Amino acid sequence: MRVVNQSVRKVDHKALVTGKAVYTDDLAPKECLIVKVLRSPHAHALIQEINLEKAEKVAGIECILTYKDCPDKRFTMAGQTYPEPSPYDRLILDRRVRFVGDAVAVVAGYSKEAVAKALRLIKVTYEVLEPVLDFRSARDNEVLVHPEDNWKSLCPVGADNKRNLCASGTCVDGDVDKVLEGCSYVVDKTYHTQANQQSMMETFRTYTYIDAYGRLNVVSSTQVPFHVRRILANALDIPKSKIRVIKPRIGGGFGAKQTVVSEVYPALVTWVTGKPAKMIYTREESLTASSPRHEMEVRVRMGADKDGIIKAIDVYTLSNTGAFGEHGPTTVGLSGHKSIPLYGKTEAFRFAYDVVYTNVMSAGAYRGYGATQGIFAVESAVDELSAQLGMDPVAFREKNIVKEGQMMPAYYGERAGSCALGRCLERVKEMIGWDAKYPSRDMGNGKVRGVGAALAMQGSGISGVDTASVGIKVNDDGFYSLMIGATDMGTGCDTILAQIAAECLDCGMEEIIVHGVDTDASPYDTGSYASSTTYVTGMAVVRTCEKLRDMLREKGAKYLGCSPDDTEFDGENVIDLKTGRTISRAEIGNRVMCSSQDSLYASETFSSPVSPPPFMAGIAEVEVDKETGQVELIDFVAAVDCGTVVNPALARVQTEGGLAQGIGMALFEEVIYGPQGKNYSNSFMQYKIPTRLDVGNIRVEFESSYEPTGPFGAKSIGEIVINTPSPAIANAVANAVGVRIRELPITAEKIYWGMQ
Repeated sequence: MRVVNQSVRKVDHKALVTGKAVYTDDLAPKECLIVKVLRSPHAHALIQEINLEKAEKVAGIECILTYKDCPDKRFTMAGQTYPEPSPYDRLILDRRVRFVGDAVAVVAGYSKEAVAKALRLIKVTYEVLEPVLDFRSARDNEVLVHPEDNWKSLCPVGADNKRNLCASGTCVDGDVDKVLEGCSYVVDKTYHTQANQQSMMETFRTYTYIDAYGRLNVVSSTQVPFHVRRILANALDIPKSKIRVIKPRIGGGFGAKQTVVSEVYPALVTWVTGKPAKMIYTREESLTASSPRHEMEVRVRMGADKDGIIKAIDVYTLSNTGAFGEHGPTTVGLSGHKSIPLYGKTEAFRFAYDVVYTNVMSAGAYRGYGATQGIFAVESAVDELSAQLGMDPVAFREKNIVKEGQMMPAYYGERAGSCALGRCLERVKEMIGWDAKYPSRDMGNGKVRGVGAALAMQGSGISGVDTASVGIKVNDDGFYSLMIGATDMGTGCDTILAQIAAECLDCGMEEIIVHGVDTDASPYDTGSYASSTTYVTGMAVVRTCEKLRDMLREKGAKYLGCSPDDTEFDGENVIDLKTGRTISRAEIGNRVMCSSQDSLYASETFSSPVSPPPFMAGIAEVEVDKETGQVELIDFVAAVDCGTVVNPALARVQTEGGLAQGIGMALFEEVIYGPQGKNYSNSFMQYKIPTRLDVGNIRVEFESSYEPTGPFGAKSIGEIVINTPSPAIANAVANAVGVRIRELPITAEKIYWGMQ
C-alpha cells in the first residue's frame, strides 16, 4: 500500500513541534467570567442553609448559583450513546452532597482573586450524615447514597438505588460448579485493583458563550462532543437545538473526558447570565473531583484437568462506582467479557457482577475500561493455576489460548475472525529470552530477577452501538475536505483517517484537509472511546471514498461525453477507456464550482455488528531486593496484534504510552481516602505516576493479522496496550521471590511482609 501501513507524520506535527497548537484556554476570550465550584468538606451531608450575603458583596462577582437555581432534572455525565446504560442520578447542584469534593455552589466573577475570596465567604450549614465508604458493605446497606425518588435507570442493567446498586448481572454458559468439581486443579482467589487517575497533561476545561442567534456555544476539551450536547440539554432542560459544541485540540484524555466533568458549570453560568464563562480545573480538582478508574475486587475460580486444559472459569466482580453511576454498568462488563475469552477450550464459564454506590469520588472511563482490572485478576489466576500444575506459565497459555476461527467464550457469540495471539506470545518469549530467565535468577548481590507473562484482549468499538459518519467533498483545484466527528485527543486519529482516505482515493496526504469536530457542521460520531476510531470511523471513511470515486467517475463521464461504465478514476484523472481521453480531478473540481446541478460531496455511515478484538502478549522482567522488598522493572516486552497496522510509528508510541500507564497502575498509583472520606491523593506529590526513569526498558513489536471487517484489515490499538503490565509484573514478582501480590499497587512493603 502507498499510504496505509506507512509511518506518515501526523498532519499537525508542525504546529506541535513549534508550539503553535491551540487548546481550549488559548481560545477563550480575556473577558470570560471565571467559574469555580465550592466543594463539600463532607462525604455525605444535607445542605441546611447557604448564606451568600457576604460573598455576593465581593467586588467583581457576577453571580453565585446554588441548587435552588438549577433544574430539578436528573441526568448522567457519562458520554454514552442514548439511552445511556448509566443511571440518571445527578443534578447540576444538589441539596445532598455525596463525597468530599462534591459541588455545593457555583461562583462566577471577573477575576480569579474575586472568585477565590467569594468562595471563602460562603457559609454553609450541613446536616452531616453517615457515609458508605467501604464498597464491600455497600450493597443493601441501610445508608442509601441515592434515596431520591426521581433517580432513574433507562436501561435494564440491574440497577436499584434502594439497594445502592448501580448495576448487577450474570452471564453463564454451562454448569461451572459441576465442571470445577471435576477438575484436577482449581484456583480460587480474590484480586483487588485501586482507583487510578488518568493524569492527562491538560486538565478539564471548558468555555461557553451565547452567539448572535441566542444559542449556547460550548468549546471544550472533550472526547464526546455530540454526547456533550445531549447531556447539557438534559442538565439545563433546554432543547438540543440551542446547543453547539466545538472540540479544539485536546491535551490528552485517556477516558477522563468521556465524562462531562467541567462542561455543566460554565454552561449554567452562561445560560443564566448571557455572558461568556470558562472553567479551568486545577490539578487538585482533577485529582479529587473527576472520573478515575473504577476500583474493583475480582474473585476468580479457575479449573484445569491433569493435562493442563482450562475447563472452567468463574469470575465475580464487585465494582465501586463511587457517588454517581457514570460508566458503572459498562466498565464492569469488560472485566469478564475481555478476560474469559482469552482461553478458548473452556467447557463452562460464569461471569457475575455488582456495581455499588459509595460516598467517594465518582468513577468513570479510563483506558482499558474495566478489562484492565479483570485481566489483572484472570492472568494472575492463570499463573497460580499453572504453578499448581507445575507447568511453565507460557507453555500453559500456549496450550489454552483462543485461536483464529474459534468461538470466543463470554464474547457475545463472536468468533475470532483474526487472531495472532499465539504468534504474539511466541514473539515476546523470544524477545525476553524466556527459556534462559524463567522463573528467576539470583544476581548474587542480594537481588533476584524474575520474569512474568500476561495476555490481553480488548475490542474495536462497541458492537451494534458505536456509529461513525464522515463527509468528503471535492473542492476547486480538486483538493479534498475530510469532515469527521471523531475526536483526536493527541492519538493521531486525524492522521490515521487521512491516511485511509488517501489510500482509497489514490492521492497524497497533502491533498486532504481534515476538519475537526463542530456539532453544527461535522457528521455524527459517537466519539473517541472504546477503541472505536480506526475501526469504526475508518470504515466510514472507506465507504465514503468508494461513493465519492463513483461520483467523480460519473461527473467526469458527463464532461467527457461518455458512459460512466467506460471510465476509470486513477486518483488524478477520470479516463475514458475507449478513447483514452482524460479530465483531471482539478478540472472537475473547478467546473463543479460553476453551473453544476449537484455537488461532489459524499457522506457514509458505519456501525459494526461485531467488535473484533486486538490481542497482546507482554512479559516483564523485574529485580527485587530480598532485604527490602524494593522492586524495579528492568525490561518489558510486548507484541501486539491490531490487524493491519495503519501507521506503525503512531501505533508504537500508542503502545509505549499505554504500557507506561499500565506500569504506573501496577507499581505506584493509588487513590487513598481518610477515615471520613477525604481524598489524600490530591497532587502529584501524593499521587505517584511513573517518570521515564521508572518504566525500565520498553520494547514493542507487532504481529499483524488481517481483520476482514476492518479498514484494510485493521483493528483497534488504543486500549489493549494498557492491560498486560499489572499481571505480568505481579507474575514476575511471584516468580522472583515467591510472593503473590493480589492487591495493586505492588509495593516494597507488600513484598517485604510477604517474604517474611
